[in-house]
Amino acid sequence: MANHKHTLKSQRQDIVRRERNRGLRTRLRRALRSLRSAIDAGKTDEARSVLNGTVSLIDKMSAKGIIHDNAAARYKSRLAKRLAGAVAAS
Repeated sequence: MANHKHTLKSQRQDIVRRERNRGLRTRLRRALRSLRSAIDAGKTDEARSVLNGTVSLIDKMSAKGIIHDNAAARYKSRLAKRLAGAVAAS
């Protein structure tokens, strides 16, 4: 257990930040999963509309430091490529 007031405070802050980050990361994963499932199901119209919101969410998570900037770029690139492939196939 911590012995100093500032250490106790930083532990409390860490708990709050960890929970917030966990929730944001979960929100991002759910958005990615729903977009990927829409693409795989062949619902290209729905996927196009969901893509804008998902890209926005990816950018927000990158800005907050939840994911790395390069990871955000990689997610966006792969999703756009996957959607374009699904549109071309249908």
